[in-house]
Amino acid sequence: MLRKLFTAALVAATTSLAPVHAAPPALEIGYLPILPDAQLFVALEEGTLQAKGAPAPKLVQFQSGPALTQALLAGQLDVAYVGIGPALVASAKGAGIKVVASNIVEQVNVVALGALAPYFASGDPATAFARFAKDKGRKPVIASYPKGAVPEAALQYWLRNRLKADPASLDLIYQGEAQIQQSLLTGAIDGAAILEPTVTTVLTRLPQSRVVARGSQLFPNQPGAVLLVRDKLIAEHPEAVQQLVDAQVAATALLRDDPARTAAHVQKYVGGGRLDRALVEKAIRNSHDQFVADPHAIVDATAELQTFQASLGTVDTATVDVKRLFDTRFYDKAKQP
Repeated sequence: MLRKLFTAALVAATTSLAPVHAAPPALEIGYLPILPDAQLFVALEEGTLQAKGAPAPKLVQFQSGPALTQALLAGQLDVAYVGIGPALVASAKGAGIKVVASNIVEQVNVVALGALAPYFASGDPATAFARFAKDKGRKPVIASYPKGAVPEAALQYWLRNRLKADPASLDLIYQGEAQIQQSLLTGAIDGAAILEPTVTTVLTRLPQSRVVARGSQLFPNQPGAVLLVRDKLIAEHPEAVQQLVDAQVAATALLRDDPARTAAHVQKYVGGGRLDRALVEKAIRNSHDQFVADPHAIVDATAELQTFQASLGTVDTATVDVKRLFDTRFYDKAKQP
């Protein structure tokens, strides 16, 4: 009898010493309403983002990566779907965060409108901007996301390291995605570094426009949007992080394998819900090879991006230990479709 009582007490004591994670709180999730964050939208609509019974997440929409960065630095957000550029900036400034999965790679395209496009079709592309300026009497106006955002970095990398064009041969302006699309459609600018579905929208509505450089030409293996979480969330609720990464892997596979199904989900969040579903589906199909969840695939390119942005002055110095910015354990354990 005494032995049974002792055994029961020992089991109870052992159980009490085991780590116990409190029920996860309602996650505050920051995101941009753009196609590179498509995994979030698919996971939300498929009901895989969180475990059954978990509190509904609080979604916080931002219009730019730098704005989301400020929220991270202010201690807001548990989770964010954002470009790797803002993630580097936030980490360098002390935000305790980890990248646990990739969303997309090589997603930036440079589109030129009818007046500029022919200069890339004939002659040396490196002198296209200068030849346009000589003929038109003005520099071409090219739009990009704000400084520090991934599309801006990819454009700058292409101009300087790939195309080797003179940066002074064009006027570069900074706008949000919606503004860039409007500027392109009204002819207020001559070209832009943009993402899907804006690429498909512009090419459909302006048949004379052309993609003059794709992601692989701009910045090979360029990291795009990522899934990042707070260090605190990893420490206190690793099971919630694992659920997020499992959902990320499943959503990535679904985007690649079933664009028609995922288009209905993405349409609700991108373009204010006003985009035609067929256009969204086409944009997803065009991005098939770019949807990549594996964080291992972007570690080296992230280090290269950081070094390049430091050379531009976009980040103060290349101070982030990129390998420590990534936590790949959850992806390595993730359920593969």
